[in-house]
Amino acid sequence: MQNSLYVALSSQLALEKRLSTTAQNVANMATAGYRAEETKFSAVMAQATRGAVAFVGAGDTFISRAAGPVTKTDSPLDIAVQGDAWLSVGGPKGPVYTRDGRLTLDATGRLTNLAGQPVLDPGGAPLLLDPQQGPPTIGRDGSIMQGINQVGAIGLFTFDPKAAISRAGPNAVSPSLPARPVQDFTRIGVVQGHLEGSNVNPILEMTKLITIQRAFESAAGATAQSESSLTDAIKSLGPQG
Repeated sequence: MQNSLYVALSSQLALEKRLSTTAQNVANMATAGYRAEETKFSAVMAQATRGAVAFVGAGDTFISRAAGPVTKTDSPLDIAVQGDAWLSVGGPKGPVYTRDGRLTLDATGRLTNLAGQPVLDPGGAPLLLDPQQGPPTIGRDGSIMQGINQVGAIGLFTFDPKAAISRAGPNAVSPSLPARPVQDFTRIGVVQGHLEGSNVNPILEMTKLITIQRAFESAAGATAQSESSLTDAIKSLGPQG
């Protein structure tokens, strides 16, 4: 059996998946609150061979929870989340979660993100402000003040450490376990007039692209060499006319 062919092919498939996630990260380097995708691989031992031949697995993609850099904007409807927590917005099938703090008010006073999804309070209800009362003041605990009146509170939610998170739209995620509203704002909070950027490291991602390209070329070269060796063996060992 030409094990080298299958090993090289498994490597190319893994590299293709890694390339896809890296390209997506590069495309979202300037997206506020974007969470980078990473891929982890493991070696799979072949069961059908006598020797221990290790193939590269297809790879598991996961979303990095590392925080991105925070930039001051001074816009009253820009907020950044401090700590390991998420904003909640209404999705097509229920609440989803994001770190993108670019908010806006629609004509009815509903507080939404740039995609038009309603921003939710700690109880999961949409927030409604008075457009005639001017820009709101947003406290560290998410409380929203217009004048002397509190008109609502932005919900902050945490994920169970064991929860897996998956993409749920352009810049939102969904956890595999229910999210919990934050009650202790000692280490978690909201900063008004700031935005969190993408947690993608552009230099690292560009380096990955170069590394992936070179590794793919090496795997392709190994495949070609293995096929050439197989052809030469057939010619040498085949029946002589």
